[in-house]
Amino acid sequence: MAWLIFWIQISLCASNTFGNFAINENIHSENITRILDRLLDGYDNRLRPGFGGPVTEVKTDIYVTSFGPVSDVEMEYTMDVFFRQTWIDERLKFDGPTEILRLNNLMVSKIWTPDTFFRNGKRSLSHNMTTPNKLFRIMQNGTILYTMRLTIKAECPMRLMNFPMDGHACPLKFGSYAYPKSEIIYTWKRGPLYSVEVPEESSSLLQYDLIGQTVSSETMKSNTGEYSQQVVLFYLRRKIGYYIIHTYIPCSMTVVLSQVVFWINKESVPARTVAGITTVLTMTTLSISARHSFPKVSYATAMDWFIAVCFAFVFSALIEFAAVNYFTNLQSQKAMMKAVKESVLSAVTVPSDGEIVMQSDSNCNLKKRMNSLASHGNLSLEDSIPTYTPQYCQQTDCPAPDFTQLGTSSNPHVGTSKIDQYARILFPVAFASFNLVYWVVYLSKDTMDLNSNM
Repeated sequence: MAWLIFWIQISLCASNTFGNFAINENIHSENITRILDRLLDGYDNRLRPGFGGPVTEVKTDIYVTSFGPVSDVEMEYTMDVFFRQTWIDERLKFDGPTEILRLNNLMVSKIWTPDTFFRNGKRSLSHNMTTPNKLFRIMQNGTILYTMRLTIKAECPMRLMNFPMDGHACPLKFGSYAYPKSEIIYTWKRGPLYSVEVPEESSSLLQYDLIGQTVSSETMKSNTGEYSQQVVLFYLRRKIGYYIIHTYIPCSMTVVLSQVVFWINKESVPARTVAGITTVLTMTTLSISARHSFPKVSYATAMDWFIAVCFAFVFSALIEFAAVNYFTNLQSQKAMMKAVKESVLSAVTVPSDGEIVMQSDSNCNLKKRMNSLASHGNLSLEDSIPTYTPQYCQQTDCPAPDFTQLGTSSNPHVGTSKIDQYARILFPVAFASFNLVYWVVYLSKDTMDLNSNM
């Protein structure tokens, strides 16, 4: 019986407690409802806070949840952010049981909010799934916190002179669309160092490194007045690894391959011709593929200069072989003419009586006697020698020129050309010097550009 009475008393106490709690919650919600009704009673959301009086200050800060991608062709970048704005509206001051009124997005349309827009934005999206992603809070002193989740696609002007060793400062500019700075000014909520947060894990860039950001406040002048403007600069540095693998190394290897032909015998005309033409076509293909996914700018980039110089080296190697082949043929012709003359001279005898007799057998029916060369000072020995032709002598007794030595290794005109010997040294040294100057200049220029932007 005692236990039964005990449990009855506990049940009565619990029911009284829950009942009081429900009554208190009901009273609390009714108080909040009355506060909101009183705040909106006579409230005109068409007028800014302090209309006709002091300037309305809107404090802002940005939390970047995802940065990227960056498009070189379109010269734009994309990012997802939590965009926060804070201002004071004294018409919304209240006294009540709570210090902060945490409300949903339905309250936003009933009060005044800044007409903030992104000046260099191309396309911006406010997330509405599953409900509009907006946070709205009112403090007792009338301070309002308004946060939105946005995807912003903004313009990023790029100067690609140093591509692919380039860096860029991509701006984000925002301010009031209709209110001049005499009515609304924008400031950074937590100072210039902490007003924009970009966690490391939020960067999803493949071709760039996000190395930092800076913020500033500016005044934008137009025909309708002067407007307060906030500026965020995101500093990007391009990753060069992709271009090293797909452009610089293949171009360098093609140049080296074009210089290997200097070590091939100059008589191997087909091999050297095929190697020269193949390297030229390869460089042409590499230059086209390198510009395929690149904006069509009207100036030469750093990679264009590298490809152009590599193409010049490859083309020069082909021209070098043309020069070698030309001079080799010229020397061979001279050597052949000399051999012909020596063979013809071997058929000439000079008798003691001072007469030159051209020897031939009876079948040739050829006997020539010439006066002494001493009595004809203007006639040389070579002028007196007939040209060797098949019609001149068709018998085996007549001597024929010996061409057997023209194609042997004992001939000084066979083998390595002096032009090839010089090219083996000059071409590699010149290409190595170009690479040294190229990388030193452009890498140092990239560092200087980033430091000047920051």
